[in-house]
Amino acid sequence: MAKRDCYDVLGVSRDAGDAELKKAYRRLAMKLHPDRNPDDAGAEEKFKEAKEAYDILSDRQKRAAYDQFGHAGVEASGGGFSDGAGFRDIFDEVFGDIFGGRGGGQRAYRGADLRYDLELDLEEAVTGTTSRIRFPSEATCEACSGTGASPGTSPSTCETCGGRGQVRVQQGFFSIQQACPRCRGTGHVITDPCRECRGSGKVRREKTLSVTIPPGVDNGDRIRVGGEGQPGERGGPPGDLYVEIRVREHPIFVRDNANLYCEVPIGFTMAALGGELEVPTLDGRVSVKVPAETQTGRLFRLRGKGVRPARGPGPGDLICKVTVETPVNLNRRQRELLSELDASMKDSRKTHDPKAKSWFDSVREFFEGLGT
Repeated sequence: MAKRDCYDVLGVSRDAGDAELKKAYRRLAMKLHPDRNPDDAGAEEKFKEAKEAYDILSDRQKRAAYDQFGHAGVEASGGGFSDGAGFRDIFDEVFGDIFGGRGGGQRAYRGADLRYDLELDLEEAVTGTTSRIRFPSEATCEACSGTGASPGTSPSTCETCGGRGQVRVQQGFFSIQQACPRCRGTGHVITDPCRECRGSGKVRREKTLSVTIPPGVDNGDRIRVGGEGQPGERGGPPGDLYVEIRVREHPIFVRDNANLYCEVPIGFTMAALGGELEVPTLDGRVSVKVPAETQTGRLFRLRGKGVRPARGPGPGDLICKVTVETPVNLNRRQRELLSELDASMKDSRKTHDPKAKSWFDSVREFFEGLGT
């Protein structure tokens, strides 16, 4: 008899993700489990069919082979479903939070991850640096070696669960295994808690680390430091530390991905006559030639003077925006000279102030359109 399509068995689309697959399998397994359908042989066959479908689609290699060749691709690769240990792995993965999973209360758990926000100057973010950071963390209590019991004593086996950490509760058709309420799943009880850690087996500590920051990092980038998170439970591995980058505001430059932007003020004499302008970069100063008749807002692009991102192509550019400044604190003679200049330009204002002429023409046409 031909096997049904795995996606149809679970009732999911072909682009279903891991969470959707697990949810669909859990729903079918709860419905079709043999313990819940003792008089229905067909339910047991459907239950095995659902298990096989989930076994295939939850494994990336098997799923890829199945998508290309169907059941033949999975069977040819030795990936056929078995009802032995492989199923127990799948069942524990999907129902571990309900039935307790393998190993009961003695299962090891990975420690929690930690996050540290690190502030850097723009120069440090661009060139890279090494930062020493201090952060609160947990460590195994040395006084009790992590047992939680006072030195010289040890935890006793929980009488309620017999040290398994799990108890069974009958609920309808199911016999559900859950964490022991007395020992909270640990399998043991501490009658004389350690004074140093108050029975938790862990103490708070300040940890100091040196973290290497690669060149080109930006706001929001995260650097993973493996094994520097919280310690694991019951011999489990520690979590990781994630250092998240925050770049301080710079007095001159604004960064946008690989490019840097800055605003450069110039006097109106240079703007009118042109000249050489010194522009700051992260590598030092460079000279930029300012052509005559430069207006406010003109952009000058310096190729390769931006930032080389931590991930991506070559360096970006430095883009300088010119702002023409109006002179202030003029003395009497300077005012006279400006008045003379203004008077000499009155007869040819349209030639000297082309933008002003265009603007006033637009204003005149606007009011004429309104009939005023």
